[in-house]
Amino acid sequence: MILLRRSFDPSAVLAAASGAAITYEEVGATITGAMPVGYHHDRHRLALGHGDTLFGQAAAGLRQWQAHRAIGATVTPTDPPTVGTTVIVTLVVGPLALVAPCRVVALIEEDDRYGFAYGSLPGHPEQGEEAFVVNRRDGGVDFEVSAFSRPAELLPKLGGPVTRAVQRRATKGYLDGLQRWVAREV
Repeated sequence: MILLRRSFDPSAVLAAASGAAITYEEVGATITGAMPVGYHHDRHRLALGHGDTLFGQAAAGLRQWQAHRAIGATVTPTDPPTVGTTVIVTLVVGPLALVAPCRVVALIEEDDRYGFAYGSLPGHPEQGEEAFVVNRRDGGVDFEVSAFSRPAELLPKLGGPVTRAVQRRATKGYLDGLQRWVAREV
């Protein structure tokens, strides 16, 4: 949903979204890798470097929503992701606030893999799910963002290729942003 920035109250949007149901059926598909038909699919991976310290820092960055902060988004609440938590992801552009209510639907906490997925709630401009996962493989660490989505509101439907370009730009921002944050922390 798009709201005027000055009238946007994240706590009110969070309260309204907390009791809402997920807007799609294929919950967890970004984590299992079985992407559903009828959606746009995105999967992007970036090598972050090598080392156990790097993996720990990258996982800490995801827990602190650093990939989101890198694109200028705010996440309410700022607590680390936990399954069942409703979050509001907000991106302010001039006088407007692009508001995306989501629910954390999966959490991965393994020795060599950390991440989470969240799914869209009513009011989100898109319908679908997005996952953010850090992997440690053969000493290397990578960050992967996977998503499936389709427009849920009129503006993204009318936006067509522009909407997809904005999504790709946000994904690149997530990847690059976590990479920059980890480089500063290690």
